[in-house]
Amino acid sequence: MKIRKVEFFRSIYSVDDLPRPLEHEFVFSGRSNVGKSSLLNKLFGVKLAKTSSKPGKTRSINFYRVNNRYFFVDLPGYGYAKVSKEERRRWAKLIEGYFDRRPNISMCFILMDMRHPPNENDLKMLEWVKYYGFDFTIVLTKVDKLKMGERIKMRKVFKDVLSKYGEYYTVEFSAMTGEGLSDLLDILGMVTGDKS
Repeated sequence: MKIRKVEFFRSIYSVDDLPRPLEHEFVFSGRSNVGKSSLLNKLFGVKLAKTSSKPGKTRSINFYRVNNRYFFVDLPGYGYAKVSKEERRRWAKLIEGYFDRRPNISMCFILMDMRHPPNENDLKMLEWVKYYGFDFTIVLTKVDKLKMGERIKMRKVFKDVLSKYGEYYTVEFSAMTGEGLSDLLDILGMVTGDKS
Protein backbone atom coordinates (compact mmCIF):
# COMPACT_ATOMS: atom_id res chain seq x y z
CA MET A 1 0.00 0.00 0.00
CA LYS A 2 1.21 3.49 -0.79
CA ILE A 3 0.26 6.32 1.54
CA ARG A 4 -0.46 9.26 -0.75
CA LYS A 5 -2.28 11.57 1.60
CA VAL A 6 -2.57 11.73 5.37
CA GLU A 7 -4.13 14.26 7.70
CA PHE A 8 -4.84 14.51 11.39
CA PHE A 9 -8.60 14.09 11.73
CA ARG A 10 -9.65 14.22 15.38
CA SER A 11 -8.73 13.49 18.99
CA ILE A 12 -11.47 12.03 21.15
CA TYR A 13 -11.75 11.69 24.91
CA SER A 14 -15.19 10.03 24.91
CA VAL A 15 -16.64 7.22 22.79
CA ASP A 16 -19.64 9.49 22.17
CA ASP A 17 -17.36 11.56 19.92
CA LEU A 18 -16.23 8.70 17.66
CA PRO A 19 -16.27 9.67 13.97
CA ARG A 20 -18.31 7.84 11.38
CA PRO A 21 -16.33 4.75 10.24
CA LEU A 22 -14.43 4.70 6.97
CA GLU A 23 -13.72 1.74 4.68
CA HIS A 24 -10.98 0.32 6.92
CA GLU A 25 -9.73 1.16 10.39
CA PHE A 26 -6.26 0.25 11.62
CA VAL A 27 -5.40 0.42 15.31
CA PHE A 28 -1.95 1.08 16.78
CA SER A 29 -1.46 0.28 20.45
CA GLY A 30 1.39 -0.33 22.86
CA ARG A 31 2.83 0.58 26.21
CA SER A 32 4.03 4.12 26.79
CA ASN A 33 7.38 4.91 25.18
CA VAL A 34 7.27 1.90 22.83
CA GLY A 35 7.65 4.15 19.79
CA LYS A 36 4.08 4.40 18.47
CA SER A 37 4.32 8.01 17.34
CA SER A 38 7.68 7.39 15.68
CA LEU A 39 6.25 4.39 13.81
CA LEU A 40 3.21 6.36 12.62
CA ASN A 41 5.39 9.24 11.44
CA LYS A 42 7.58 6.79 9.53
CA LEU A 43 4.50 5.28 7.89
CA PHE A 44 3.07 8.70 7.06
CA GLY A 45 6.36 10.06 5.75
CA VAL A 46 5.62 13.25 7.68
CA LYS A 47 5.69 14.20 11.36
CA LEU A 48 2.02 14.31 12.29
CA ALA A 49 1.98 12.16 15.42
CA LYS A 50 3.52 13.97 18.36
CA THR A 51 6.55 12.28 19.89
CA SER A 52 7.62 12.98 23.45
CA SER A 53 10.40 12.02 25.81
CA LYS A 54 7.72 11.89 28.52
CA PRO A 55 5.86 8.56 28.48
CA GLY A 56 2.09 8.56 28.84
CA LYS A 57 1.61 11.82 26.93
CA THR A 58 -1.11 10.53 24.58
CA ARG A 59 -4.31 10.61 26.62
CA SER A 60 -6.81 10.64 23.79
CA ILE A 61 -7.65 8.36 20.88
CA ASN A 62 -6.20 10.09 17.84
CA PHE A 63 -7.61 9.54 14.35
CA TYR A 64 -5.60 10.08 11.17
CA ARG A 65 -7.32 9.91 7.78
CA VAL A 66 -5.21 8.16 5.16
CA ASN A 67 -5.82 8.34 1.39
CA ASN A 68 -9.31 9.65 2.23
CA ARG A 69 -10.37 6.01 2.73
CA TYR A 70 -8.89 4.69 5.96
CA PHE A 71 -8.50 5.66 9.58
CA PHE A 72 -5.23 4.99 11.39
CA VAL A 73 -6.06 5.11 15.09
CA ASP A 74 -3.47 5.86 17.77
CA LEU A 75 -4.61 4.53 21.15
CA PRO A 76 -3.28 5.96 24.44
CA GLY A 77 -0.08 4.30 25.61
CA TYR A 78 -0.62 1.98 28.55
CA GLY A 79 1.33 0.86 31.58
CA TYR A 80 2.99 4.12 32.59
CA ALA A 81 3.50 3.87 36.36
CA LYS A 82 3.37 7.61 37.16
CA VAL A 83 -0.18 7.97 35.85
CA SER A 84 -2.82 7.83 38.57
CA LYS A 85 -5.00 4.75 38.98
CA GLU A 86 -8.04 6.85 38.18
CA GLU A 87 -6.47 8.01 34.92
CA ARG A 88 -5.51 4.43 33.99
CA ARG A 89 -9.09 3.32 34.64
CA ARG A 90 -10.37 6.14 32.44
CA TRP A 91 -8.03 5.08 29.62
CA ALA A 92 -9.10 1.45 29.96
CA LYS A 93 -12.77 2.44 29.82
CA LEU A 94 -12.12 4.62 26.77
CA ILE A 95 -10.24 1.88 24.90
CA GLU A 96 -12.77 -0.82 25.79
CA GLY A 97 -15.63 1.46 24.74
CA TYR A 98 -13.82 2.13 21.46
CA PHE A 99 -13.43 -1.60 20.76
CA ASP A 100 -17.10 -2.15 21.62
CA ARG A 101 -18.25 0.36 19.01
CA ARG A 102 -15.85 -0.33 16.11
CA PRO A 103 -16.56 -3.73 14.56
CA ASN A 104 -15.04 -2.36 11.33
CA ILE A 105 -11.47 -2.57 12.74
CA SER A 106 -9.47 -4.40 10.07
CA MET A 107 -6.19 -4.92 11.90
CA CYS A 108 -4.64 -4.12 15.28
CA PHE A 109 -0.93 -3.40 15.31
CA ILE A 110 0.29 -4.15 18.83
CA LEU A 111 3.72 -2.64 19.44
CA MET A 112 6.17 -4.21 21.87
CA ASP A 113 9.75 -3.19 22.59
CA MET A 114 11.86 -6.10 21.34
CA ARG A 115 14.39 -5.53 24.12
CA HIS A 116 11.91 -6.62 26.80
CA PRO A 117 9.58 -9.65 27.08
CA PRO A 118 5.83 -8.94 26.87
CA ASN A 119 4.52 -7.67 30.19
CA GLU A 120 1.14 -7.95 31.90
CA ASN A 121 -0.26 -4.91 30.09
CA ASP A 122 0.84 -6.20 26.68
CA LEU A 123 -0.89 -9.51 27.33
CA LYS A 124 -4.03 -7.76 28.60
CA MET A 125 -4.23 -5.82 25.32
CA LEU A 126 -3.82 -9.07 23.41
CA GLU A 127 -6.64 -10.62 25.44
CA TRP A 128 -8.89 -7.70 24.54
CA VAL A 129 -8.06 -7.95 20.83
CA LYS A 130 -8.66 -11.72 20.86
CA TYR A 131 -11.94 -11.28 22.77
CA TYR A 132 -13.24 -8.91 20.08
CA GLY A 133 -12.00 -11.19 17.31
CA PHE A 134 -9.78 -8.62 15.59
CA ASP A 135 -6.84 -9.70 13.44
CA PHE A 136 -3.56 -8.45 14.82
CA THR A 137 0.09 -7.93 13.99
CA ILE A 138 2.84 -7.88 16.61
CA VAL A 139 5.32 -5.10 15.83
CA LEU A 140 8.62 -5.52 17.66
CA THR A 141 10.11 -2.03 17.90
CA LYS A 142 13.58 -0.58 18.51
CA VAL A 143 15.27 -3.55 16.82
CA ASP A 144 18.23 -1.34 15.87
CA LYS A 145 19.20 -1.33 19.56
CA LEU A 146 19.77 -5.11 19.58
CA LYS A 147 22.67 -7.12 18.21
CA MET A 148 21.73 -10.01 15.96
CA GLY A 149 22.38 -12.61 18.66
CA GLU A 150 20.09 -10.71 21.03
CA ARG A 151 17.40 -10.46 18.37
CA ILE A 152 17.48 -14.21 17.79
CA LYS A 153 17.16 -14.80 21.53
CA MET A 154 14.25 -12.35 21.89
CA ARG A 155 12.43 -13.79 18.86
CA LYS A 156 12.23 -17.08 20.72
CA VAL A 157 11.04 -15.35 23.91
CA PHE A 158 8.20 -13.61 22.08
CA LYS A 159 7.28 -16.73 20.13
CA ASP A 160 7.10 -18.82 23.31
CA VAL A 161 5.05 -16.28 25.28
CA LEU A 162 2.64 -15.41 22.45
CA SER A 163 2.14 -18.89 20.98
CA LYS A 164 -1.19 -19.35 22.79
CA TYR A 165 -2.76 -16.38 21.00
CA GLY A 166 -3.18 -18.15 17.67
CA GLU A 167 -2.05 -16.92 14.27
CA TYR A 168 -0.71 -13.43 13.76
CA TYR A 169 1.86 -11.52 11.75
CA THR A 170 5.15 -10.34 13.24
CA VAL A 171 7.16 -7.36 12.01
CA GLU A 172 10.54 -6.31 13.39
CA PHE A 173 10.68 -2.54 13.12
CA SER A 174 13.08 0.35 13.58
CA ALA A 175 11.99 3.97 13.23
CA MET A 176 15.68 4.89 13.03
CA THR A 177 16.63 2.70 10.06
CA GLY A 178 13.22 2.10 8.46
CA GLU A 179 13.57 -1.66 8.81
CA GLY A 180 10.16 -3.30 8.71
CA LEU A 181 8.42 -0.34 7.04
CA SER A 182 7.84 -2.16 3.76
CA ASP A 183 6.48 -5.17 5.69
CA LEU A 184 3.92 -2.95 7.44
CA LEU A 185 2.87 -1.37 4.14
CA ASP A 186 2.56 -4.85 2.59
CA ILE A 187 0.23 -5.97 5.41
CA LEU A 188 -1.87 -2.82 5.01
CA GLY A 189 -2.02 -3.40 1.27
CA MET A 190 -3.03 -7.02 1.73
CA VAL A 191 -5.90 -6.05 4.05
CA THR A 192 -7.18 -3.17 1.90
CA GLY A 193 -6.46 -4.71 -1.50
CA ASP A 194 -4.47 -1.55 -2.29
CA LYS A 195 -1.23 -3.01 -3.65
CA SER A 196 0.02 0.15 -5.34
